[in-house]
Amino acid sequence: KMSKDNKPKVSPFLSALVGGITGAIEISITYPTEYTKTVMQLYPEMNKKGAIAVVRENMARGGYFSLYKGYSALLMFSVPKNYVRFGAFQYARNNFFPDTKKKSHTFACGLVAGASEALIVVTPQETLKTKLIHDKLSETPKYRNLFHGIYSIAKSQGFFGVYAGPLATVLKQSSNQGVRFVVFEDAQKSLNKIIPITVLADLLAGAIAGTASVIINNPVDVVKTNMQGLNAEQYKGTLDCFKKTLQNEGPMGFYKGVGPRLARVTLDVGLTFAIFNSLKRFLVNLVSKD
Repeated sequence: KMSKDNKPKVSPFLSALVGGITGAIEISITYPTEYTKTVMQLYPEMNKKGAIAVVRENMARGGYFSLYKGYSALLMFSVPKNYVRFGAFQYARNNFFPDTKKKSHTFACGLVAGASEALIVVTPQETLKTKLIHDKLSETPKYRNLFHGIYSIAKSQGFFGVYAGPLATVLKQSSNQGVRFVVFEDAQKSLNKIIPITVLADLLAGAIAGTASVIINNPVDVVKTNMQGLNAEQYKGTLDCFKKTLQNEGPMGFYKGVGPRLARVTLDVGLTFAIFNSLKRFLVNLVSKD
């Protein structure tokens, strides 16, 4: 089936399937930077030391794999997260915002994708990841593993113990994906003219898109992390967290962990778009031949 621009029309299911595979590969490569970013956002004193010092201290205590604390939570959710993201984007593209030449349509599809993944997958994923990392770094860790952590948090704190900060997460993910899909498509078109290797152009375009999204929405990410930590009860809500961060740490408090987050997201989004588009092209060609 062909779209208006004579390209094979991709189903939401195929996009979701490829996105799920992509997510598992990407998070396994980039998780140490995500861990470092979260530690720096939870602990202002660690943020002052810088990303390299945080990595060194963790490796001195527990070796390289100490940088994978909380990894199981992200790995468990990474496949459904990308599944929902790319499936929702393609569904919105096919049914609501079909004009690929309008940036507003691409941005709207990205908003739908980001909000969908936030509500269905990312809010519990980020809540569990943040609390597991926070617990592991405490003097007396309470959770033996991922599943014991989920059970203990749900038992003591109820549903919102594992579903904290949904508003901040929706704001973060929808703005993330809106910006990324628009910037990626523009960068991809420009880079394809000067770089003959398609996968390399996708990788660089994704890295540019990831950089843009971090610069724009890191303040939301800081608020989200604090709303999902073990000390979240000190905040009355998203706006209260924003106000207290500004009062206690000033404007730069909203850019805690920006270094490792920039490293992680640049690599993350570059790999995600490169792997996703490569797999999608392969599967579309395979289906077309049949």
